[in-house]
Amino acid sequence: MRKIELCLSSEGSEVILATSSDEKHPPENIIDGNPDTFWATTGMFPQEFIICFHKHVRIERLVIQSYLVRTLKIEKSTSKEPVDFEQWIEKDLVHTEGQLQNEEIMARDGSATYLRFIIVSAFDHFASVHSVSAEGTVVSNLS
Repeated sequence: MRKIELCLSSEGSEVILATSSDEKHPPENIIDGNPDTFWATTGMFPQEFIICFHKHVRIERLVIQSYLVRTLKIEKSTSKEPVDFEQWIEKDLVHTEGQLQNEEIMARDGSATYLRFIIVSAFDHFASVHSVSAEGTVVSNLS
């Protein structure tokens, strides 16, 4: 099976929930493939968003591009609905003054239908997520 980029709206992925939305920087920007767009939180933490793959996938590598995120938790679910999430990854990110944080995570046990990203804390009142990239394979369609 060839590895593909799973977190793109053009591949059928969708942001189905976000705790905040700014009309200039909506959550869909996270998976649009455009490096010039992003999702911005609207203050107060934690903030979260959920990506739905609409299929069972196996993730081998994640890359998150963000700005001012301090602590990030990622949970995953293999359910047909966005329920029964289990803790998967928790990272403290490095503050990169004036530059994007580029966090690469080699994933273990990366089977999922949904990923929930929780920004637990940030280095400022607002944070942004510019992209989430998930490299892996499609295991099966949801039936």
